[in-house]
Amino acid sequence: MRRSALDEVLNHPLSQKLLARDLARLAFTGLDGTPRAIPIGFVWNGSEIVMCTAKNARKLPALRRDPAVALTIDTEAHPPKILLIRGRAELDVVDGIPDEYLQWNGTYQMTPEQRTEWEAEVRALYDGMVRIVVRPTWAKLIDFETTLPSSIEELMRRRAERQRG
Repeated sequence: MRRSALDEVLNHPLSQKLLARDLARLAFTGLDGTPRAIPIGFVWNGSEIVMCTAKNARKLPALRRDPAVALTIDTEAHPPKILLIRGRAELDVVDGIPDEYLQWNGTYQMTPEQRTEWEAEVRALYDGMVRIVVRPTWAKLIDFETTLPSSIEELMRRRAERQRG
């Protein structure tokens, strides 16, 4: 996908709204060769999607072997708003808790006291984490109003041709 087309999709106001959400679905190929799709918290920093996980997470060996990933960020209301992203996962092992992990969890509603307790528990549990960083190489926004899945667009084009025919 051309960089200009990718930027156009990612900078669209609806994409920006979706990129501000807390959860995505991360798809990758497991070590056994079968697909996986897992919910995971993320932060969009303007050029990359950053997800954080435990250093012993089972997804890490699979991502090291095959870093090709896809992400879906969507809404629950009808019609759904969907942002599809593809890229490659880069793994960055860090000491301590990455700022992104605390940031994405910060949008959940917690009282200041709950937040303090949660952060203390996180810091006590993890001696480090792995940042999974994905720089998008392809993206598509589907809003079911101005953009549709390509298969639906094709069906609509065929129907229009039959009606003209």
